[in-house]
Amino acid sequence: MSKDLYNIAVVGATGAVGKEILNVLEQRKFPVGELTLLASERSAGETLTFKGQHYVVGLLDKADFKGIDIALFSPGGSVSAKYAPIAAAAGCVVVDNTSHFRMDPDVPLVVPEVNPDDVAGYVKKNIIANPNCSTIQMVVALKPIHDAFGIKRIVVSTYQSVSGSGRVAMDELSAQVTAIYTMKSPEKEVYPHQIAFNCLPHIDDFLDNGYTKEEQKMVDETKKIFGDDSVKVSATAVRVPVFVGHGESINIETEDPITPEEVRQILSEAPGVEVVDDPEKSLYPQQLTSAECDEVFVGRIRTDDTVENGINMWVVSDNLRKGAALNAVQIVELLIRDYI
Repeated sequence: MSKDLYNIAVVGATGAVGKEILNVLEQRKFPVGELTLLASERSAGETLTFKGQHYVVGLLDKADFKGIDIALFSPGGSVSAKYAPIAAAAGCVVVDNTSHFRMDPDVPLVVPEVNPDDVAGYVKKNIIANPNCSTIQMVVALKPIHDAFGIKRIVVSTYQSVSGSGRVAMDELSAQVTAIYTMKSPEKEVYPHQIAFNCLPHIDDFLDNGYTKEEQKMVDETKKIFGDDSVKVSATAVRVPVFVGHGESINIETEDPITPEEVRQILSEAPGVEVVDDPEKSLYPQQLTSAECDEVFVGRIRTDDTVENGINMWVVSDNLRKGAALNAVQIVELLIRDYI
């Protein structure tokens, strides 16, 4: 039965996503009762502000999840692997932003605009997984098309900002740009190569099949979220020297005939999507203008004449917001509306 207020924990609160989760909870006026902020020993003791009040970040190792209704996890995957089941066993529903639980058949993988009913599966382990940021924006844009025309194949190339690697990567990009303009040698620690003024076709570790884990996530997660293993997905993930916002060049092939006009019409009515597609006026989605926005922006919608039913499009979203924090909070909103 719904309550007036819910006790919330944010694990990994001092990270870029953790801080954005707090922003989204406040902006959406989520009914927070008691708020518990948790982090590793390195960050515990820091002070964060929520709704004008100051909160000291506690140490995750010493956390007691009894009495907490919902915990939003955004630490590393190994941390979630250890502590999310502990929180879940204490009666707390966990929404986890790491990759650890995403492909667990007993853990729902949810994008509220796409498969909201899957939230009901949380009862198996008291855990819900938040998908990969690049997957989220793609499926928000493509699911309405899949429902109407049946997508057979997706080919996606991503242009992912450094914020996907956290605050340290954003600092590294800034420091490298400053070093180059002051005639110094840019230092690199986060990435194997300089990211300033460069693009790296390398996100996460390489697998035996030649793809990276990031690329494989997009393949596997899309099928699970769609509930359709027949959809073929081929992904290339690229890190670009942009601070916030992921762009994706997406090519789809559908079962039924499809036109750009039909795509624009469907997406103009789709939840969470904003069509920005007037090239003659230089109007198309941009990473710069997507920052701090909730929507997934779609433009450059055009026919691919090399296949029978093909469409090309350009999709952009704020990876820290819709690609992580907002999606997690939307899941929690579904939970309190329909399930707890």
